[in-house]
Amino acid sequence: MFLRYFQKACFISVFLTECWAVGAPYFPKTDSQSGWRTATNGTTTLRRAGLDPRRLEQAWNYTRRCSQNAGLLVVRHGWLAHERYVGRASRQVNPDMASTGKAYTSIACGILLEEFRNRLPEGLNTKVFTREFLPEAFAKENALDDPRRADITLGHLLCMSGGYTGEGGAPTAVVLGRSFPLKAVSGQDIRDVDGSSLRCAMWTNAGAGYSYSSPEPHIASMVLRRVSGMDLKDYLHERLAKPMGWGPWDYCLRRGDFVMPHANGAGSIAVHATDALRFGYCLLNEGRWNGQQLVPANYIAHCHSLSPYNPHSPYSLMFEHNADGHIAGAPKDAFWKSGAGGFALIIVPSLDLVIYKMGGHNGQYDPNFTRIPQPQMNEERDDWKPIARTPFNEGSNGGDDGIRRVLEMVCDATVN
Repeated sequence: MFLRYFQKACFISVFLTECWAVGAPYFPKTDSQSGWRTATNGTTTLRRAGLDPRRLEQAWNYTRRCSQNAGLLVVRHGWLAHERYVGRASRQVNPDMASTGKAYTSIACGILLEEFRNRLPEGLNTKVFTREFLPEAFAKENALDDPRRADITLGHLLCMSGGYTGEGGAPTAVVLGRSFPLKAVSGQDIRDVDGSSLRCAMWTNAGAGYSYSSPEPHIASMVLRRVSGMDLKDYLHERLAKPMGWGPWDYCLRRGDFVMPHANGAGSIAVHATDALRFGYCLLNEGRWNGQQLVPANYIAHCHSLSPYNPHSPYSLMFEHNADGHIAGAPKDAFWKSGAGGFALIIVPSLDLVIYKMGGHNGQYDPNFTRIPQPQMNEERDDWKPIARTPFNEGSNGGDDGIRRVLEMVCDATVN
């Protein structure tokens, strides 16, 4: 009799535990534990993740043509439904993710605004070129070298509308949707990232236009350093990496014989592929992670909305977004950050979807950048060359066009 009652009680306990687990929000354990729950065969991909495996395979076949090294990871409804790599890409490598790192800078600033509200009561409206936040900008003659910098806010920096001239040999500007060329100027110097970022030439007043300028997010990271008393890397480690359980990660601080003294807010973060997914999954869940609100939800909402700091283009708080529907095959709430070589982290809230696309040439997988021990890399693609674009094919599409196409293809794979 006692045994029967004991067995019944155990059954009820297990039943209630399972019911609770079904309703509880899912967050993956660290990779050193059990990691992500997976649904990577045809049946479970369709049933658990609501993704058509055939269409996912098409997205992967496209992805692997985009760059010398490539990876495609897809999480939907909390299930890792696709994980494929080619070349030097793999789960455990730490490649230079280039400008994808700007997204991490932005989210760190979002956390900062909440944590230090007493120091930054005006939030994104805070004018940052002051002696309190950027005393380095007043080093010469105790004045700003360009008086227009005084009107730049943190929101302008994070939307690249601070008036700084964009980088590269052919920079462009956008004013209310219309683009035009700018004269090339000196950009960041990795041997003086702080100083060169502060001195970069301005082409217009703060808020008057958009130009993709890497110095701007780095200046935001300098403000973070001043307010928090921590380097960007250390701040991210404490506020995000430790709570989420990231594996080994770093910034690409070493360039030959030179070691950068601070993380570059413009990018070159290097995290494991499944940890990039964790970061995106936290944003998908409005900043929550396992019962903690790591990132303010209202800040994330701003990341995929047209910004008052940048009414000129669909770029808000270091994320390209689709609020204007310029990516016809993706929902309007999709937002993402790309990086040189074809890296991209993509979040689509309405589809409960996170995509991490890896890319990059061999140089971006150089372990000397971080000195983190790396697994044996697959060198089968070391002689890979991009497919030339012809009237009969799309070429390799290793840049933003390829990223947007992958976004459309994965969205097209959703079935419920």
